[in-house]
Amino acid sequence: MAVTARGMTPLLQVHDMPQSLAFYREVLGFAIVDASPVVETPEGRFPHWVWLALGPAQLMLNTAYDDGQRPAERVEDRQRWHGDTCLYLSVDDVDAVHRDLRSRLPGLQPPADTPYGMRQLTLRDPDGYGLCFQAPVRERGRSGA
Repeated sequence: MAVTARGMTPLLQVHDMPQSLAFYREVLGFAIVDASPVVETPEGRFPHWVWLALGPAQLMLNTAYDDGQRPAERVEDRQRWHGDTCLYLSVDDVDAVHRDLRSRLPGLQPPADTPYGMRQLTLRDPDGYGLCFQAPVRERGRSGA
């Protein structure tokens, strides 16, 4: 019997859950699907785990530290490998995503076409994880394109 998957939901460890939630919800437009109960911690009130969705794209966030153990600043040894992780989101119009996001993300670079036929808009979340909104490059000048 072959394994059949209906989807995949990555889990990312985050330094500051309120900051990460603000980025994913207010900047990118993700909605909360489910979450652990809100807890009162020395760092503030928030859930330790959140399941988010943007259309069919799903993502889970989990706090990297228990209550009262989070350092004030991000720890480089813990964060350094986040740059190796990139989540790719398929969209219909990468340029429309750029137009929508650039007012909330000053300095956001415009999308670019890749040599392998994708138009991509890349950015990083507060923890340094990569996000790439992408769509196939449309052939210019071709009828029906």
